Amino acid sequence: MQLILSLFIIIPIFAFLVSLFFKNKNEKGLAFLIQATTGLYIVASISLLLFWISKDSNIAIQKILTLYKTDGFEFAFVLFYDINTAVYSVVGSIVFYLVARFSHFYMHRDEGFKRFFNTFLFFLIGFNLIIFSGNFETFFIGWEFIGLASFLLISFYRNRYLPVKNAFKTLSIYRVSDIALILAMWLLHHLTHQNINFNQLNEFASNQHTELLIIISMMFVIAAVAKSAQFPFTSWLPRAMEGPTSSSAIFYGSLSVHIGVFLLLRTYPFWQNIFWVKFLIILIGLLTSIISTLISRVQPTIKTQIAYSSAAQIGIIFIEVAMGWHVLALVHFAGNSFLRTYQLLVSPSVLNYLIHHQYFHHNSNINSGKNKFLNSLYMLGIKEWNLDVFLHDYLWHPFKWIGRKLNFLECKFWKSIIFLLIVIISFYAFQTITISDSVKTFFQYLSLIVAISIMFYAFASRKSAIVVWHLLFVAHIFIALFFKLLANSNSINHQIILYFSGITIAYVIGYLCLNKVHKIDEDLSLNNYHGYVYEQKFTATIFLLSAIALLGFPITTAFIGIDVLFTHVELNQPIFITLLALCLLFLELAVIRIYLRIFLGPHKKLDHPIAYRSS
Repeated sequence: MQLILSLFIIIPIFAFLVSLFFKNKNEKGLAFLIQATTGLYIVASISLLLFWISKDSNIAIQKILTLYKTDGFEFAFVLFYDINTAVYSVVGSIVFYLVARFSHFYMHRDEGFKRFFNTFLFFLIGFNLIIFSGNFETFFIGWEFIGLASFLLISFYRNRYLPVKNAFKTLSIYRVSDIALILAMWLLHHLTHQNINFNQLNEFASNQHTELLIIISMMFVIAAVAKSAQFPFTSWLPRAMEGPTSSSAIFYGSLSVHIGVFLLLRTYPFWQNIFWVKFLIILIGLLTSIISTLISRVQPTIKTQIAYSSAAQIGIIFIEVAMGWHVLALVHFAGNSFLRTYQLLVSPSVLNYLIHHQYFHHNSNINSGKNKFLNSLYMLGIKEWNLDVFLHDYLWHPFKWIGRKLNFLECKFWKSIIFLLIVIISFYAFQTITISDSVKTFFQYLSLIVAISIMFYAFASRKSAIVVWHLLFVAHIFIALFFKLLANSNSINHQIILYFSGITIAYVIGYLCLNKVHKIDEDLSLNNYHGYVYEQKFTATIFLLSAIALLGFPITTAFIGIDVLFTHVELNQPIFITLLALCLLFLELAVIRIYLRIFLGPHKKLDHPIAYRSS
């Protein structure tokens, strides 16, 4: 069973690595690889389901590999198989094959043909990591993979303004779900004092720490709600339709958008006896279903109609999960996935037919417009209930305002102050003599406050990308010093080395990429888009890899280092964990914003074709 489960991870990884060596013009070879992989996935998923049923349908769990282990922490790669995994794998395999087959012809002669299928396989890896994961560490790796693949496919038409802007908007909501899941994992570690597998969740559901159980469950709910575009985060889903139709079908119609449902199904044993959590899920699902239905009925674009219709159905699935009707929820998931995939794949043809039909058979209703209540609902639906405005004004705008107030960090005086603080805090952090608790606490708060201030500034800055890149590395230094002060022992040194070695390599490579681009015309302002991917495709790819490595993405040792270091923050230190969570949130937004502004978007030079913002 261990070998069989491992194949669902190994085969997509192998296919992804092989696909990197294909040239864009070799469409037949690349399409054959993709269709063979997804076809094999269908056979394997159905065969495994039949084999599992023949073995009395017992839950299967296998530890494949231990990546890192300390006295109080074990980072293990664990795989898991139950009815939820079975349904998601069978439905996913069929959808993957159908979309792969459709995309072979739909993406024909597109300049991003290879890039699309590379990302397609990358998403397949992330999807399988999630549904076959046996613990939260493995689950979170897949969660991050899907987030990155989603971002890359929304911004697929990277020379246009709206796809790039909406990719960043979607990523910002995804990051909220990431932070919620990280906090849930951190709280769960302190509740259980060990790294647990999913089959152990029900053992701690009756723990005496009722308040802690509720908070952890709330983090699960926030992560699921943001990932599955539920209220109040629903507005990102239609924005994510900027990518190719086939990616919209597999991501936002069928699979990726249902990952929040999978998270709730997987964690249900943990919160099933908490009334207020179930009530909250039902309330969110009900609000989403009603509001999304009202919006979808009046939207002028077919993709937006499908997006809100899908969100409404997922809201109902949330209710079914909370009520404990899991078989119904899985059947509903399968039906909604297949329906939305079909609707999105045929949407260009349907749109053409409807426009033709409306032109010849239009019949206006002269009696409409007299009901004020219906007119109000209509206007709210057209404006999508102002959900975008709400998120911008109350979620992101306050932090941008703070960041703009911190623009004094650019001047040489404050740079000197920051350098002096690094020297002073490093002296206290690495000295062998004992320091008082008050002094230690002061420097801990100071380190995090400086780090989060830099993050806010980088998030809002419109100055040089190189200066912001340097400051983000400095913020990492303060975070590392905070953890050194927090642990106050030599045992943490190798964990900091794991964390900081990955960050340093990413920083150096990223700086070299930015410096190379800077030599072209000495302009790396973050005030507008530059579109250097036209001229520097390889540099853009390397910078993207260095950017996600700087975030602690699971391609360097920094990923393990961050996970281990988080365990040193105790439950009685809520301010520390809040500041660290904000640091991680705005670090990703600031870093990805540099990549978007410098390499993507309409090109600044007039000798390249550009698409206007209204496109």
